[in-house]
Amino acid sequence: MSIKASQEAEHSGLLKLSSAAFYAASSLLITIVNKTVLTNFRFPSYMCLGIGQMITTIVVLYAAKLNQTVQFQDFDRSILIKIFPLPLLYVGNHITGLASTKKLSLPMFTVLRKFTILMTMIMEAYLLRKTFSNRLVFSVVAIVLGALVAASSDLAFDVEGYTFILLNDVFTAASGVYTKKKLGPEGLGKYGVLFYNALIIVIPTLLASAFTGDLHKAITFEDWAKASFIVCFLTSCIMGFVLMYSIVLCSHYNSALTTTVVGAIKNVAVAYIGIFVGGDYLFSWTNFVGLTICGNGTTELKILIPEDSAGKLNVQH
Repeated sequence: MSIKASQEAEHSGLLKLSSAAFYAASSLLITIVNKTVLTNFRFPSYMCLGIGQMITTIVVLYAAKLNQTVQFQDFDRSILIKIFPLPLLYVGNHITGLASTKKLSLPMFTVLRKFTILMTMIMEAYLLRKTFSNRLVFSVVAIVLGALVAASSDLAFDVEGYTFILLNDVFTAASGVYTKKKLGPEGLGKYGVLFYNALIIVIPTLLASAFTGDLHKAITFEDWAKASFIVCFLTSCIMGFVLMYSIVLCSHYNSALTTTVVGAIKNVAVAYIGIFVGGDYLFSWTNFVGLTICGNGTTELKILIPEDSAGKLNVQH
């Protein structure tokens, strides 16, 4: 191997690692901030919080485009064809994610998010024609079993919360796989995917929030006068953009499954932090054992992913 090729490989490895670490850190921070806004401050509208994050994404990227800091395609009719169905998956992922954050304790939120790994694996096998080793499949099965054990003894069981989180798993998996496809040579690129996703869905989401009364609840929320709430709300909006950028960046340099697993590893930390943060976790030994099984399975999966990358994880054309 030539020196140039070796340097390119090392650079690629560094980009993969740094983009994964950036995504993990962003996801950890926004989960805690969103939980603070929706549970501690009891902000009534997760939909309006999502709208704030979408508007921030649009404003930041458009300003960057005007300043020629970033480049992406101007709007034309081909945009809708190129980006579909990402906007639908994006809004579904956004709303169900915030709704489940509000309804569930952080430990149960993160445990039930583990089903995303299984769903991503299935979608990658079907849409991207990927295959996986038996050890990797067994690790995913262990994670799912751990999630089922934890869920079986959830003392704060909430049907609506469980429905939202399982829908969020589906939207996240589909969004990750399709984002990987849309970042190809004929796609919109990292910034175009982010910008047009947010632009296309922000107005329908705003109309939906007005129709359901969520917008009125958000406007009349009494804590708008508190500086601490405003700081947390604005931090959530900014981190919404940062998180979406980190997801696209990680998906660009890694596989959709790797991005999902990185999120799951972050969730291990969030699960244990959530026992002490949020105030809505009810401890039981069975539930705690389930959390631990999920954590161990996720760690094992992260070890196996790089091994598979050199073999069966490659795309089969």
